Amino acid sequence: MNNQNQIPKSWYGKRYYSLDAYCKTVYQEKLYKIAIDAGLTCPNRDGKLDTRGCIFCSAGGSGDFAVSGRTHSSVSEQLEAGKALFHGKPVGTGWIAYFQAYTNTYGSPDYLYRIFHDALSHPEVRGISIATRPDCLGEEILSLLNTLLLQFPEKFIWVELGLQTMHEQTAAFIRRGYPLSVYEEAVTNLVNISVPVITHLILGLPGEQKEDFLATISYMNRLYERQKLLAHPHRAIPMFGVKLQLLHILRHTDLDLLYQKNQVSVLSKEDYIDWLISGIETLSSEIVIHRITGDGPKNILRAPLWSLDKRNVLNSIAHQLKVQDTWQGKEYHGSTHNGTL
Repeated sequence: MNNQNQIPKSWYGKRYYSLDAYCKTVYQEKLYKIAIDAGLTCPNRDGKLDTRGCIFCSAGGSGDFAVSGRTHSSVSEQLEAGKALFHGKPVGTGWIAYFQAYTNTYGSPDYLYRIFHDALSHPEVRGISIATRPDCLGEEILSLLNTLLLQFPEKFIWVELGLQTMHEQTAAFIRRGYPLSVYEEAVTNLVNISVPVITHLILGLPGEQKEDFLATISYMNRLYERQKLLAHPHRAIPMFGVKLQLLHILRHTDLDLLYQKNQVSVLSKEDYIDWLISGIETLSSEIVIHRITGDGPKNILRAPLWSLDKRNVLNSIAHQLKVQDTWQGKEYHGSTHNGTL
């Protein structure tokens, strides 16, 4: 393979900086997530902002793979039920409690403190990952997270933000419900208390072309470089990460209605891999890629059906990266930061 020295050995044979590589380097083992449903809702569903949710979001609030909170009410019960789903597969000794469904900082501080504290108290949980919205991270929530970090210094807290795109026109169409400036403020506030941020991005959003997606990737690079400039000179910036997600059409969503009217389309497997690899090449090699595809629940997935064969998709991406002799950051030429994003 050409340019082998350009691909760090710490990536464990992959051509991008994966979550797997990050965990093996930092925690000396692969960590698996257990998705938890904390019984929360979302301001985009309860009427505070809207009642319909984002146009692509299912009734499960993106928590379709979470352990049911109806049958396992406590966090401890959900963790144990989630571990059992691995059916004896060798998974190491550490877990990540992933608060996935709906908006997981949208609740009373007392309740949020209790569920996060319960998860962090579990002896086999190495840390928690909290999926939420940047407009649900007020001072009280930031203080709560900071308190938990002080109480559990040996464990981590990650926050996952569903940005999806930098483009305001697309954000309005998908009913994201907040402007880019709110996301940027949330990132800065989280970095200031040393909480790593993982940003969700969707490839193939309605009306977007490959160039639009790559502009969002470049925006992530600029944001990361800006945070490094703002960071304390003697304190490293917390790990930055992205999740790269294929747009799925899920049944009974507003996006599904548009798809059935032929008003929106989905990417082919070939186009998705093309967009993805260009994004990987453009992304700074310091940013951890937590995911390069995604799972649509089989029982409600309308399109694209090719995404159901996840192993084939992942193998195809790895093969194409090798064929093109490319890797994360190959086309990243440093920040063009000029004081603004």
